[in-house]
Parts: sequence; C-alpha cells; structure tokens
Amino acid sequence: MNHHFNASRQPLPASRPAATPGNAEARKLAEDLMDAMNALLGLVERETELVRAGRLREAMEFESKKQELSRRYVGAVSQLKANQAQLAKSAPELLSTLHRHHDAFRAMLQVNLTVLATAHAVSESVVRGVNAEIQKRNVPNTYTAAGRRAAPGPRHITPLAVSRSL
Repeated sequence: MNHHFNASRQPLPASRPAATPGNAEARKLAEDLMDAMNALLGLVERETELVRAGRLREAMEFESKKQELSRRYVGAVSQLKANQAQLAKSAPELLSTLHRHHDAFRAMLQVNLTVLATAHAVSESVVRGVNAEIQKRNVPNTYTAAGRRAAPGPRHITPLAVSRSL
C-alpha cells in the first residue's frame, strides 16, 4: 500500500495539495455510505424483531423512514461509485473496509427479506385457509346425474373481504 501511495505522489509533487481535498472528499463519501448503511441496518433489524414477535402494526410504522433511509443509501452508493477511482487511489484500505461492511449489510438485509417473506407466506396461507373454509360451508353439496360433485355456480361463492390495516 505504501509503495502505491509513494508512486502516485512522486510524478507531480505540485499536485499533492490538490489530492488532499479529493482524499477528504472520498473519505466523506465513504463515511456517508457507512452512516446510511448503519442507519438502515438498525431500522431493518428493529423491523425484523417486530415481525418475528408478530407485532406487524408497529413494524409497518417504519415504512416511510425505511424509504427515506433507502433513498439516502442509494444516493451514497451512487456518489461513491462516481468517485470509486479516487477512493481506490487515495484510500484502498478504506475501500476494502467499505466492501466488508457492505457484505455484512447485504447479509442482514437478506435475513430481513427472509423474515418478511415468511410472514407474508404465513399470512397468505391463513387467508387462503379461512377462505377455503368459508367457501366449503356456503357451497351446496350436490351431485350431477353422472354421480360427480357439481361445481358451484358464481352465486354460491362468497367473497372474502380482508382489511389490510391491523
């Protein structure tokens, strides 16, 4: 790492003062991304805890804050990508740390998505089961002349209304 830093400094000694603000800017971009990831991870972890505990109403209250933090994260990633070459030259160790932190961030998001997908599948299964029971009770048990069970007509199917607000 030291060799790379010295090599970039030797050809143009006059450019060193100009490189310092670029280095500071690259570090600021990295810090912004780390802050955005940490804030989003904290919120996602709390949301995951609430969903696991079955406290869906409380978990849903995080939605607007999560969207805001997600926008902040995407903006920070875009800014960092636009300046990645500068960061790779001026602070390769920071870039490496950022990659490790981002890998942990993605792993935690995957846990959150798995919990949310499981909660969604369970709730969908419950709704489908309730609907099947309602339909079974409302459909007359009749048979055709051939001895097969008659398919219910549209007037025998009872719609199921579900409130999405808990």
